[in-house]
Amino acid sequence: MGRRMSIAEKDLRLMLRLANSPDDPDGQEPMPWSVLIGLRDLIRCDAVTFILLDSQHCAIPFGQEIGFQPDCPVDDPAAFNAAFWCNYWSSPACAYPDTTGDLRTVTTASDFLSDRQLRSSAMYCEYLRFFGGFREMMLCLPSRTGRTLRLLFWRGRGADFSERDRSLLTLLRPHLHRAHTERMRALMPSPALSVRQKELMELVAEGFTNGQIARRLSISEATVRKHLEHVFARLEVTSRTAAVTKFRSDVPAFPITDEPQDWYLTVSA
Repeated sequence: MGRRMSIAEKDLRLMLRLANSPDDPDGQEPMPWSVLIGLRDLIRCDAVTFILLDSQHCAIPFGQEIGFQPDCPVDDPAAFNAAFWCNYWSSPACAYPDTTGDLRTVTTASDFLSDRQLRSSAMYCEYLRFFGGFREMMLCLPSRTGRTLRLLFWRGRGADFSERDRSLLTLLRPHLHRAHTERMRALMPSPALSVRQKELMELVAEGFTNGQIARRLSISEATVRKHLEHVFARLEVTSRTAAVTKFRSDVPAFPITDEPQDWYLTVSA
């Protein structure tokens, strides 16, 4: 008889299954709802947000939210959102990926501010407190500085996120990235790049060298260079930086969408 699987292992395996084979494969959102709901249950938080945050243009091209019940204090939502961007760069927890270029480390708000400092910060007073979120944890998926893919986890004033939570998200990061990229490939009409070229560009965007890409894809460096030549031609660019910029910016626009009301999935079920 095999070894009995612990609850933690059971939850993690179910999350991996949801990330690799979501329950809503034909959805029209950037991330499958079953993945976000599974993450909420696995991390045991009140809300989860998945966004593409463009700090260069003060915009959020797409986003999904589950668990939020915001109490917007003004009649003009645009003015309320302006408070976020006004305080973005002075909020170390929010701006960390853009100011450091570190898109791999899982961070929490308490890494940067004490509870007292957070309560007195302009970002919290003018924006975050209206969403009922006090504890925050952030995972960035492979993207680029200035235009970052973020998964944000929220709790009230109770227990902070743990090292267990950070470790789980670190393990799940490549699988969550795959769930997102496969959904976007399905939604993109007439993609400019082939599946192989997109796979290569994902690695280029993460900063891998030609030699590292060759080893990961089990091809020669000469083949990598040839693929890049074709990518440059299709994207009409002449450098890796320009190719990554155009590759990352080529996404469809989505509104901010809320959790569908007919979902009852729980990870521990």
